[in-house]
Amino acid sequence: MQNVIVEKPYQFVPPHRGRWLPRVLLRVGQIHTLFNRFAHGVVSHECRHVERLRESINAGHGIVIAPNHSRTSDPAALGWLCESVPCLFYEMASWHLYNQGWISRWVLPAMGAFSINREGVDRQAINTAIDLLVDAERPLVIFPEGFTSRTTDRLKTLFDGIALVARMGAKKRARAGGQVVVHPVAIKYHLIGNIDAIADQALTVIESRLFWRPQRQLPLLDRVIKVGKSLLALKELEYLGETCAGSLSERLSRLMDHLLVPLEIEWVGKLQTAPTMLRVRTLRTHILPDLVNGRITADERARRWRQLEDLYLAQHLSSYVPDYLAFPSVDRIFEIVEKFEEDLTDTIRHHPPLHCVLDVGEGILVSPQRGNRADVDPLLGELERRLQGMLDQLANESRLYEPICRQSPVK
Repeated sequence: MQNVIVEKPYQFVPPHRGRWLPRVLLRVGQIHTLFNRFAHGVVSHECRHVERLRESINAGHGIVIAPNHSRTSDPAALGWLCESVPCLFYEMASWHLYNQGWISRWVLPAMGAFSINREGVDRQAINTAIDLLVDAERPLVIFPEGFTSRTTDRLKTLFDGIALVARMGAKKRARAGGQVVVHPVAIKYHLIGNIDAIADQALTVIESRLFWRPQRQLPLLDRVIKVGKSLLALKELEYLGETCAGSLSERLSRLMDHLLVPLEIEWVGKLQTAPTMLRVRTLRTHILPDLVNGRITADERARRWRQLEDLYLAQHLSSYVPDYLAFPSVDRIFEIVEKFEEDLTDTIRHHPPLHCVLDVGEGILVSPQRGNRADVDPLLGELERRLQGMLDQLANESRLYEPICRQSPVK
């Protein structure tokens, strides 16, 4: 399990409010470009419809920027949008990022980021976000998915915190005659490199761990699907004791419920019907407090860490889209192979070169009142509709995979 859970009491980290330091890091240091090139293999980029964001800034609106979040390179990629506008951003960032070394602890606040405790109700972070939005000094970045999915073309469940912050900010600004808008930003990565070579390298490593010969006799898509089914079957054997029949969607749901339902009965007292990531977040809020505060025995600590590992697996299973390769683009094949590699090795290895597109959507005017009492906040629903529509358009720009013609083996 990657270091996404921090076993120590949460401490809010405020943003640096000055302008000189982040401007130097962006324009002179090019810290975002260097980070994405050397840590993630992103070698080029383009920003589209930046004028939409400029218009909102010139109008004096409080602005929320709401990007999709498929890769860990996304926050740094927004630096290119800062340059194009040009302006500086504030950004809400997960608390665990501040615990990954001194560089992160220094750079994140310096660039205007402030912490959010995803495993609890962080009133200080929420109030800070609302105040920043009311001041309208800079646009405020909130990733509504809350975690990286690695499936760029399909948006995951949006957390309602972004709607809460935007609406509370709109209420306060309305008293002075101001407004708040939410700009969806679609971030899309295109693989420039050779998918056959990249996938073969990654799949060969995975196949060796399965004690297989490299399955190069198969077409790439068939090879990817075979590896995926095998990895799922191994998890079914581990947790269920047998491999299961049914569609991929049914098998994933069965395994996720096996992981989550016993924990929900223990910690919540009932089954939850929310999307998987909301279920995971709720369970973490129950499991973590005593663990973080050290109020449990060593045996109980070990038991809770096993439960957190199961939640981590459920989170990763939920990010697989059963029909994702029905549209066999180079980018989707690349993403799935990366997910296999990450889930098996628990490490993220970059495969350059990638090209990043950042597309700014039209602003959504935020009403101070929620309006109807539907289960889904109208603002959240509209944001999801627009952002997914933008991602669909960008997906059409991906190259379709063209298989390499192979000679038939000699019989």
